[in-house]
Amino acid sequence: MIGRGDAEFGSEWVLWLVGDLVNRGPANRRVLESVRDRVERGRARLVLGNHDVALVRAHYGLSEPGPYDTLGDLLDHPDSGEWADWLRRQPLLAAGELGTRKFLMVHASVAPDWGWQEAQSQLAVVEAELRHDEPDHWRPLLTRGSPSTPEAETLGRVTRCRSVGPGDRWSAAVPDAGSGQVPWHTRWSEHHHDYGIVYGHWALQGLHVAPGLRGLDTGCVHHGRDHEGFLTAWVPNLRAPDPFAASETRFWQVRARRRYYAKDS
Repeated sequence: MIGRGDAEFGSEWVLWLVGDLVNRGPANRRVLESVRDRVERGRARLVLGNHDVALVRAHYGLSEPGPYDTLGDLLDHPDSGEWADWLRRQPLLAAGELGTRKFLMVHASVAPDWGWQEAQSQLAVVEAELRHDEPDHWRPLLTRGSPSTPEAETLGRVTRCRSVGPGDRWSAAVPDAGSGQVPWHTRWSEHHHDYGIVYGHWALQGLHVAPGLRGLDTGCVHHGRDHEGFLTAWVPNLRAPDPFAASETRFWQVRARRRYYAKDS
């Protein structure tokens, strides 16, 4: 998502990134270097995605890369620890306003009943644990199989959730109607919140434009998997009272250069 600046962006545009800076593509380090430079210059904001968290886990030996992961240029480099530490200290949520509408940016989802302020409060606790200098605070959050805690559940929800079932229990799987599951944003919309959400993660869902919602993952790494894949940016109309209200056509899309996913993955 691009914010600030006029319709032509001017010199003040800021890139907001919904996470998953690494994995599946061929140049992880180049992406991280570019994004960190923009963040440090105040020209970008980002939130952590599940693949970013996976890199941190892998560096610290808390999980092994999967067969389709492409993290070797990072994990095999002497500065792997520097990048893992930098990512661990990045936010899980970014908050702002567009026109008269407050909004949140997360990688995957929020709990359906969270208000704008409650979401920030919940995630501030998890961010503080992840950024802590003492590993005893953040290792349990990142270690698969550790006893579940509210903080671990929140981290999973905001980086991996696609559906919710009875009691709003979240799942990383696509909705299974037989189990009473629905897309997380369906349940969120039922609460008629006064804020909007920009999110990514759900590549095979594709571009999701609905009142209060902008889902921007259009499956660049799934290019050739029965559809074309794109990188998508939302360019909100900063002059509109509520850019989330109407059907949007202000998107930039860049088609994938080649097929990245492994067949049958």
